[in-house]
Parts: sequence; C-alpha cells; structure tokens
Amino acid sequence: MSYHTQEPTLQLEIPHVLPGVDSAADGCVARLQERLIEQTGIHQVHLDEQNGKTLLCLHYDPNLVPLEKLERLARDEGAAITQRFRHETLLIAGMDCASCAASIEHIVRKQPGVLNVGVNYPTQKMKVEYDSTLVDRAALVKAVNKLGYRVPSGERGLPMALSTPRPNDHAGHEHTDPATAKPKDEHEGHSHAERGGWLQKNLELALSVLSGVLLTIGFAGEQWLGWPAAAAIAFYVGAYLAGGFNLTRHAVPAMLSGRFNVDFLMLAGAVGAAFLGEWGEGAFLLFLFSLGHALEHSAMEKARNAIAALGKLTPKTARVRRGAQEIEVPIEQIQVGDVAIVRPGDRVAVDGTIREGHSAIDQSPITGESVPVEKAPGDGVFAGTINGDGALEVEVTKLAQDTAIARVMQMVEEAQSQKAPSQTFSENFERVFVPVIIGVVVLAAIVPPLAGWLSWKEAVLRALSTLVAASPCALALATPAAVLAGIAQAARNGVLIKGGVHLENLGSLNAIAFDKTGTLTRGRPEVADIVPWEGVSEPQLLQIAAAVETRSSHPLAEAVVRRAQNDKLALPDSGELQNLQGRGVQAEVGGQLVRIGNARMFEEAKMPVPAALLEKVTLLGDSGKPTMIVSRGDKFLGALSFADEIRPESKKALEMLRQIGVGTLVMLTGDNARVASHIAPQAGVTEFRADLLPENKVEAINALIKQHGQVAMVGDGVNDAPALAQATVGIAMGAGGTDVALETADVALMGDDMAKLPFAVALSRQAKAIIRQNLWISLGVIAILVPSTLFGFARLGIAVIFHEGSTLIVVANALRLLKFRMRP
Repeated sequence: MSYHTQEPTLQLEIPHVLPGVDSAADGCVARLQERLIEQTGIHQVHLDEQNGKTLLCLHYDPNLVPLEKLERLARDEGAAITQRFRHETLLIAGMDCASCAASIEHIVRKQPGVLNVGVNYPTQKMKVEYDSTLVDRAALVKAVNKLGYRVPSGERGLPMALSTPRPNDHAGHEHTDPATAKPKDEHEGHSHAERGGWLQKNLELALSVLSGVLLTIGFAGEQWLGWPAAAAIAFYVGAYLAGGFNLTRHAVPAMLSGRFNVDFLMLAGAVGAAFLGEWGEGAFLLFLFSLGHALEHSAMEKARNAIAALGKLTPKTARVRRGAQEIEVPIEQIQVGDVAIVRPGDRVAVDGTIREGHSAIDQSPITGESVPVEKAPGDGVFAGTINGDGALEVEVTKLAQDTAIARVMQMVEEAQSQKAPSQTFSENFERVFVPVIIGVVVLAAIVPPLAGWLSWKEAVLRALSTLVAASPCALALATPAAVLAGIAQAARNGVLIKGGVHLENLGSLNAIAFDKTGTLTRGRPEVADIVPWEGVSEPQLLQIAAAVETRSSHPLAEAVVRRAQNDKLALPDSGELQNLQGRGVQAEVGGQLVRIGNARMFEEAKMPVPAALLEKVTLLGDSGKPTMIVSRGDKFLGALSFADEIRPESKKALEMLRQIGVGTLVMLTGDNARVASHIAPQAGVTEFRADLLPENKVEAINALIKQHGQVAMVGDGVNDAPALAQATVGIAMGAGGTDVALETADVALMGDDMAKLPFAVALSRQAKAIIRQNLWISLGVIAILVPSTLFGFARLGIAVIFHEGSTLIVVANALRLLKFRMRP
C-alpha cells in the first residue's frame, strides 16, 4: 500500500481490500470499483500498474472523505463483496474423458446464482464463481454428484502436489486459492479412496476387463459351443452391465439435464444394438469404449504426474533455529525472517538468503541448470533445490505459498486451464458437428426404410454405427493432451509456459527480439583491456586503480576491484575519495594523488594526455568500450577499458534458433549505434536497433510484428515490461528469482540461461506439430468412418475399433512430448 502526497490519491493492493483475490481480471475487482465510485467524495476509481503489480487507485476529495475513512471504506466494501460473491476451486473425481468436463459445466451453469464456471479435464478441477445469496457450495457439489462424479469430502481447491494455507483465506467459501488450500482428508492431490487398493484405483479398468471376459465367453458359447441364445445373451448382458457402468452413471444424468454428449451417443448405440438383437455388437462397443476410457485416463494421469512431481520436490518440514534450539517445523508454519538450517545433502525447504556457509546447490528442479551453482553468504536459494557438501544457514524471505516452486506449480495449473486456439477450434467444431450428426443419424434410420431401400433393422444398425463413428472423442483430446504434456515437459526443464495459446504461439515465431543488457550480455561491466603506459606493468596499473576504486560504488569501479581480487592483488590503502561529476574520481595512495577519469579530467588538471595513449583510448572507445585513464602524481600509468561481456551461451543459443527456423534475431538496446554495431556480431543477431528508450522498444516490436507476423521479445521482465506485453510472446530471463518477471511474461526461463530458449521454441514447435497431427487423425477418422458406416461398408464393431483406436493414438502421440529432448 502506498500514499501519494502530491494529489489526493490512495493506492491499495488488491488482496488488501479483496482477501484471496490476486488477479485484476477477477469479477470482484470490477464490482468493488462500481461500489466505490458511488461513494461520496470519490470521483475516480481505476487500476494502475506499478512494478508488475496491479493497484486499485482512488482519486478523492479529502474535504469530503478523510484518508483513514477512505481506506476503511474500501476494505469494508471489499469484505462485503467477498462475503457475497464466492470463488471455489474444486477437485472433481471420476472424470474419465474430455466430454465429462463439458457436461459438468453445463449442469453447474444452470444453477441459479452461478456467474462463471470452468472445468478442466487435464487438471481435474472446477473453478466456479457464484452469488452466495442465491446458491451455496453444497448445491454445487450436489449438482456434480448427480452426474456421477464426486467432490472429495472437504475438498477446497487442492493443488496437484503442494498445499499450504494462505493467511488471507478464511473459513467458509470465500475466494479459494487452488495453490494453497489444504483439505483435511487429502494428500498429494488424491483422496483416501484413490489411495486404496489396486481395485479401488483401477475400478474402471477392472470393469472393462470383466466386460471383455464376459463378452468373450458369451461369443464363444454362441458361436462354437452351441449354447442356446438365452445363455449367450445372459453373458452379453453381464458385459453390458460391466462395460456400461461408468458410461450410464454419467450419460443418463447429463441427458436428463439436456446435455447430449459423446457418452450419450455411445449408450444410444449400445441400447439400439440390443433392441435390434445385436447383443454381441453392443457388448463389443461398450467393452472397447470402457477400455479406451480406462487407458486414456491412465495416459492422462501419466501427464498429470509429470507436473505433480514438481510439487513433491519441496520437503514438508524444515529445520529452523528457534532460540538456542534447532527444531523441525511444518513449512506452512515458517515465517519470513526465520533461520532455516540446511544440512549437507538435504533438499532446501525454503526460499531465502544464505547467512552463513558455502555450498554447491543443484538448482535443476527450478531453473533447469545442468551443473550445481556455487553459493555463498548473500546469495539466494530456492525451495526444492538440493544442497551439496556444505552446511547452510538460510534466512527465510518468502512464505511457503510464495516460494518459486509454489508459484510455478500454481501458474502451471493456470496455464493448463487456458485454451489454445486449436482447442477453441475443436470445441466450436463439436458444438456444430454433434447436433448435425444426430440429425443425420435420425434421417439415416428413418428415410431408407420408408423409401424401401433398406430394412428397418439394417437402417437402424447403420445409423447406430454412424453415431459411434462420428463421436468426436479424439478431437476433444487432440489439443488439451498435447498442451498438458508440453507444459509439463517445459516445466521439468526450467521453462514456464503460461498457457496453451503461448505454447502454440511460441512454436510459430518468425522473429525474436532481445534486450541487450542482462539478456544477451551478463548485465554487468568487466575489465576488458588493461593498457599500461611507459614503465608500468599491468598488475601495477590495476593495483593502483583498484586501491582508489574500493571507495566507490560505481559499476565500473566494482569491475576494477573485482578484477584485482580475481588476480589476487594486494591493494594499498587510499585516502578519501573525491568524485568529480562527469569527469572521474581521485584519491591519495601512498602520499600521491591518483586520478582516474576521462581526457577532460586531465585537461582541466593541466595534464595533457600523451598522444599515443590518447590514440589507444580513442580506438577502444570507438569499439564500444568505455575507458578511463589513470595517473599518479604527474605520471600517467595507463588506461582501462570495460565491456558488458556477451554471455558465453548467447551466441550458441542464437545459432540454434536459426537452425530450427527462426531467421530474424534482433537486438534492441538503449546504447548508441556505435556500441551496438560492435556487440551485434559478437552476439550473433541478424540486425539491431539502437538508441531506444522503453517506448521506442514497443515501437520496434510493433514494426517487427508488421514485418514478420509472430514476434517474441526476450528481456528481464522489469524494465522491458512494455515490450514484453506488446510482443506476440513475452519471454523473461532468470525469472526464478524475480516475481515481476513471473507475472509479466508469457514464458519464463527460470534459470539465467539463454540455452533454454531454443529448447522452449523447439518443444513448442513439436507440440504444435503434434496438435496438428492429432487434429488430422481425429478429423480423418471421422471423415472416413461416417460415410463408411452410412453406406454399410463398416459395421458397428469396426466403427468402435477405429473410434477408440484414434482416441488412444491421439493421447499416446501427445505423451511423446514428455520425452522431448533438444537435438544437438
């Protein structure tokens, strides 16, 4: 919270007035704005972006409403809104296909008072916003239960693998954060029932196998053993009951609520086959459909577990120093400022800063770095990383629910709920296609017999086969399965992709723009050239310069001192530092005045720089390197030049990007054209734009979009935020330690490693190719089977085999992304 004194304005963080609401897009934010603007003394209410955070900004008349009353008023109105308009994120157990999610959405949306509802099959979550004066949580759970699904007892938005309470969450049914709420009877994302024996966990598969066994016995008895028809039918009925159990308990309630989905189409096909006396055909349909669902569910669970494994990285307890004792406490009880003890070989349980100790930390679970990183006092560590051989004392800087791994888990789940363009296409296609097919099937069952072309039995059997053939199960899973697997594999390798739309866009890039400082370069200057003058050695020049610069905090001064320390030079004492603005610095060393600065400094001191030395300095400056001249007394010692070094991995990463098809690589920098032209070839970019302010970078991105279509911007997520937002895809570097970068970017490279960018682009291109393959497979099977069944070339059994086969192929094809590796 911050107050502006120059004008009557109050700025408040959204969670401060709306507990549990973190997003400005939440409907309750708009409701609060509407209520506040109606209050006396408030003449404007809007949202303001500052440092990656969205603030509620109130313009008010202090004569009508004092500041203290205004803040209290905002909090009271926010409390009233959160009391009435509730948000729930509920785990839904029992979903075994993509159409299940649409059925649940349909029936929950019909409840009075429900404002928004979204069900995500990959994450098995339902997010619902409702007016608590018209409907309550129990009614929503009851509606879900009616469809044959269930909300585990006490479930309030469990994350896949990480649960910690958030201070702003209260009892009842307020805004519930899916990354933090913790149910009483859950552990690691599964209910007690799901932790039962094999039969409980695999009931669907067991029923399917039983259906297949009964079908086989009935068929063998009828065809080869000479059983009477009634005996064979008895086994077929058993196969119907086993294979159709899950199907019926979902399809019938959905049908009664007016929702005709894929389950209904299959059930109608099986019932129709029995009505025509084709018991074996109907039992075969239900067996294959239930088996397909069971295998599909198992495959999707594999993709979910890839993400759930991230959350299991964080220990449930941490060793904390309290007074003179070291005790084990649950991570949710750890407070900012606590000191955690990390023993050699332990997994770090907190985000914090090292107070004591040195060690090598394996950060690969968070940043994807392939080698351990040396850490010393003052360095930051992440929860979920693995300590090396040294013992560490870490001061906690973030609560458990705010650690990097917790934020990544939350954002990965949010990413899965965002629909990619191809998924939107699939849903729009289904919305039109299913009613059309039902109409075609009805006509196919009635018109041929009335016209005398077919018997009623044959016409109905063909119609039922068409019904099965046209069911778009594979189409419904074509995109979400690939998005789930792609985002999971990216997260496991230190890349956070925040949604299916960004996954697809990242795979369509034609050009990428890069910020220079901190992205292509290290972001800090280093001594590049040491130019000693007559009779002076390089160590002597560096030693004298560093002695003076130890008193300065300027980045160039720090570079000089750092180089001297790396060279293990002993530095003499220096006197008080004098800073000559725009010229340089000076201080006494060994009783003599040492000057360090530009040529102007020496001109004013009546010490003309020797022509040969000045020529060398000019050449270094022309190559884009800042320089400074050093003298002691009346003698020149030489000059030092500096450069913000190109990251070693940058050039290789950009070369790999060109190899995978990104032909235009542009450097955007605020440096002058002379410096930019020197750095660009070293970095490996194909072109550059120089002398750019932040607003100029936005203009440059717009120009690139007009020229190339799909353009990404890579930056640090803070000062490049406008350009990141303007680009097709905004990519933040080193986001593991930067909250702002996590919030502003569409894609976050958790480690400060440019090598992850080619991996992310290649993975996204593979994901897009797999999505395209899946769409062709699913649509192709429908296009072939529908006319084949309509005209009698394929019977019901063939339709079932191809229908279920295409669904399994689509899911298996998507799971290939879990093994994706960047080709060398």
